[in-house]
Amino acid sequence: MGVMPCLDDPDAALMTRVKQGDTVAFAELVEKYQQRIANFIYRTLPDAAEAEDLTQVVFVQVWKSADRYRVEAKFSTWLFTIARNLCLNEIRRRSRHPADSLDEATAEGDDHPGRQVPDRESVGSPELLLRNELQDKVQEVLNTLPDQQRTALILFKEDDMSYEAIAEVLGCSLSATKSLIHRARETLKLKIKPYLRTGEWGN
Repeated sequence: MGVMPCLDDPDAALMTRVKQGDTVAFAELVEKYQQRIANFIYRTLPDAAEAEDLTQVVFVQVWKSADRYRVEAKFSTWLFTIARNLCLNEIRRRSRHPADSLDEATAEGDDHPGRQVPDRESVGSPELLLRNELQDKVQEVLNTLPDQQRTALILFKEDDMSYEAIAEVLGCSLSATKSLIHRARETLKLKIKPYLRTGEWGN
């Protein structure tokens, strides 16, 4: 089938333009995905400042690696794979140098900051406060999950992420991916049951 599955992927078309040096196409992709990438990183690491910095690094990497993108790959899968690998590198770096920051990693920077992480200062209705309490508990449980389970579950919550795409990002088999998601969801449901006010994470 070759490139057929992605011929109708508008992101693939944009990346083809990015490969030719089109900054407008790049800006469109940043605008579309920076919130999702920032949220993914925030849930993986959870550190708002680091999530902002690392989101910028992800898109710098997209620009620099554009020539390695192949249209056969769905753009979002390729993008989340980059984000996943950078998160793993950051986790390893932290374990070796826990006091360091990402400043040196983001020195090159770009003009598309990823300040899309949750606003922890916002105050709202009792319903919103209950939802925030649930989200805090969800994050607490996510932090305790094994790395592969945590990432699998976070990606599972992406609207257009298929099991196949998640398996590709994780670098494991389809059956292993389904098992990771199942175990992560069971753990999450068990631990947040007393907090459930919404089906977002329970379903």
